Amino acid sequence: MKILNTTFLTLLLLISAAKLLAQNQKPAYTLADTLRGSLNAERSWWDVQRYELSVKPDYNDKSIAGDNKIVYKVVRQNSGGTRMQIDLQQPLVIDSVLYNGISKLRFEHAGSVWYINVPAQKLSATNNIHIFYHGKVHQAIRAPWDGGFIFTTDSVGRPWMTVACQGLGASVWYPNKDHQSDEPDKGASLTMTVPDSLVAIANGRLKYKKVNHDGTTTYQYNVVNPISNYCLIPYIGKYVNFKEVYPGEKGPLDINYWVLDYNYPKAKTYMPDQVHKMMKALEHWFGPYPFYEDGYQLIDASHTGMEHQSAVSYGNGYKFGYRGRDASGYGWGMKWDFIIIHESGHEWFGNNITTNDLADMWVHEGFTNYSETLFVDYTFGEQAGNEYNFGIRKGIRNDKTIIPAYGVNAQGSGDMYPKGGNMLQSIRHGLNNDELFRSILRGLNSTFYHKTVTTQQIENFISKKTGFNYSPVFNQYLRTVQIPDFEFYLKDGKVFFKYSNCVEGFNLPLVLKTDGVKTLKINPSTNWKQMPITADQQQLFNKAAIEFMYYVQVKAVK
Repeated sequence: MKILNTTFLTLLLLISAAKLLAQNQKPAYTLADTLRGSLNAERSWWDVQRYELSVKPDYNDKSIAGDNKIVYKVVRQNSGGTRMQIDLQQPLVIDSVLYNGISKLRFEHAGSVWYINVPAQKLSATNNIHIFYHGKVHQAIRAPWDGGFIFTTDSVGRPWMTVACQGLGASVWYPNKDHQSDEPDKGASLTMTVPDSLVAIANGRLKYKKVNHDGTTTYQYNVVNPISNYCLIPYIGKYVNFKEVYPGEKGPLDINYWVLDYNYPKAKTYMPDQVHKMMKALEHWFGPYPFYEDGYQLIDASHTGMEHQSAVSYGNGYKFGYRGRDASGYGWGMKWDFIIIHESGHEWFGNNITTNDLADMWVHEGFTNYSETLFVDYTFGEQAGNEYNFGIRKGIRNDKTIIPAYGVNAQGSGDMYPKGGNMLQSIRHGLNNDELFRSILRGLNSTFYHKTVTTQQIENFISKKTGFNYSPVFNQYLRTVQIPDFEFYLKDGKVFFKYSNCVEGFNLPLVLKTDGVKTLKINPSTNWKQMPITADQQQLFNKAAIEFMYYVQVKAVK
């Protein structure tokens, strides 16, 4: 027995040491990571204005052939000639490149990075390169999590094709500047030539449909707004359409629903009900839907779902919850369709406001996770929203920081979802002013309308609008894995309190409530503070009640 105990203790020590090593060990980034994630000399001198992408997928061969005309503006002088970095992932290959529709350009590549040799160009000039490419395409194995082109079948065995490529990058299926900071300012078009037994859909609005009389049909869709590379997506299958005009905050909004033909009977009532509730709640909190010009589409997909701008993919099985489950444990998640609400929430945070670097993805996922709480709050009441937000907290792992390294296409902890949402809920409760909080959310969407941003811009905006320095709060939740401790004790008619296990200067304000009537606002810091307290106010220092409202650990001391 003694030997067993010693062996078990040794095993525990080894496991602890391994965990500690994993936490402290910095990931190794490759040259490919840097080339993909940084704005180097070959990327920074030109700014994408528009993509005009055409593609013809071969379902049987699992390959694609296509071309992309990239219109760009020269934003830095490149006298004497220079190189342009274009990303196209193996095994796809570039066949040829035309400059302004006339001159053939030389190119070379190293792995998935292609260098185009371009002539000298004047500052502020607008030019284009037309890239022709083909090849086998990387296929997604477990979309949308691993990403790639998807060749599959619907439930009755007919071909079904689409793409999911966030993180992995749009260069997995077409050539582009695969960096999140550079969206085409003047939108994009996607032209798809497909078997005439199928229907092709993409972002924005249908510009034309052409029957080719060779067994194929060509569809072209167009978006006029800036769009992230990974959001420009084809959907090809046996689709049928129904549509409506929604009376939105900004006026009539065209909504199109594209579903597989056998889903039509249930979709025609299920989808509009959820979309109407989503629009009503999220326009209230975030402001007008950001892409009225391109409309809103909800489209059946073979994977769970993605936030493809103006063409949201849906694969939640026409069931409430997330695949029939409630992440909160309170039951509120089973009263609405998670994918419709969450992926549509990205239209505001992720598509309207897009981060320059993948490292700041919490702006996309944290705010969109919080859109779920706001939807529940708006639809079912404040207590329901509080319970939902508290319930999803159990999904926080604190395995690594939410913000990782910059410039290497690195993505932080999945905690950016529930921890990001709980951080925002904590800030909201500490403000205790929902009109101010709502004005901040709407202000973010109007100030950074159709823009790419950094986390610092978002953080500074919130601090400025509230008149309070929230920098230590953001540092705590985004850049560490510690849960702050709120320590307090009562003595001689006073309460003594402070924060510990936190960054220097952590200063999250707390508004303590009971029954929504009695309130007490305190401003703890990392130093002990004290204040007089009545017998009634002592009841507000309740561990469960404080932890329910704020993502802190409460400890009564002394």
